[in-house]
Amino acid sequence: MTLKHIGEFGFIRKISSGCLVRPESVIKGIGDDAAAFQTDPELVSLVTTDLLVEGIHFLRDSISGFDLGYKSLAVNLSDIAAMGGTAREAFVSIAIPDNCPLAYLEDIYAGMKKLAARFEVNILGGDTTGSRTDLIINVAVYGTVAQNELLSRDAAQAGDIIFSTGFLGDSKAGLHLIINGIAADSEDLKQLLQAHLLPQPQLREGRFLAQQAGLHAAIDTSDGLGADLGHIVEASHVGARICADKIPVSKNLESFCARFNFDPVDFAVSGGEDYTLLCTVAPDTADKVAADFCKTFQKPLFPIGEISDSGRLELIRPDGRRLNVSASGWNHFKE
Repeated sequence: MTLKHIGEFGFIRKISSGCLVRPESVIKGIGDDAAAFQTDPELVSLVTTDLLVEGIHFLRDSISGFDLGYKSLAVNLSDIAAMGGTAREAFVSIAIPDNCPLAYLEDIYAGMKKLAARFEVNILGGDTTGSRTDLIINVAVYGTVAQNELLSRDAAQAGDIIFSTGFLGDSKAGLHLIINGIAADSEDLKQLLQAHLLPQPQLREGRFLAQQAGLHAAIDTSDGLGADLGHIVEASHVGARICADKIPVSKNLESFCARFNFDPVDFAVSGGEDYTLLCTVAPDTADKVAADFCKTFQKPLFPIGEISDSGRLELIRPDGRRLNVSASGWNHFKE
């Protein structure tokens, strides 16, 4: 058996057992957006890390150094947002091949510094080494959250309303442009390309959600709506129903799909790297949370479905058909 047979998440399940030798201070270990552990009577510490490998996560000749640095930090900040936390410190490790120009490396750090300054995150250090072939970047971020405001994947309850904090599928469309060498020759295509290259971590939205009554579970859309909602379903031992006609799809994605003959719902469900937040909210507080979110951020909190007790993740088409949704988002190693 190889990693291709079990995939990234099967591998994670295999190695999780035996990792905790001092469990008394650990709130969330392997299996959520960030690890959460107690270091203070009132605050929970959060730590997340992501590894970006050339040829797997990015194509160096298709992304500027600035955008790569920005995105490398953004994906980690998104994990802190999904836990309801405030990002504090970042650590950057980088493996550099001989053919990577110094100017490109300087631009990577310029992108990181730009985003870090926006959210008042310190870059405190890391490690630098050589690489035989590919550029590899690893960023780790430390954050904090009050214990009673910690968000996680495993607290969804049947009857909860499922919300998304933004549009879904734009990043997958941007990636399609890059992979297929399609020029961003219109404003809508430029916006889709930017959605993939410069994702916006929703830290402020995550803090807002963490403070709302009836907010149960949350996750960021790094792997895709189907995969990430599937993580909530699995961790919370529930089911979920998504209404296809309620999934938030941007005008840019609609235009793209009309031009290239794609289904925008498919892009929204199976795409990844949108880095919006998905959350589940008790039905008796859902309307208030959505209204307050709109008032605070001047944008909608989109209701897309509800949590069920079926144990399945289903997509409800406008004609009433129910389709089982597989975890078809990004999954390393899986065939």
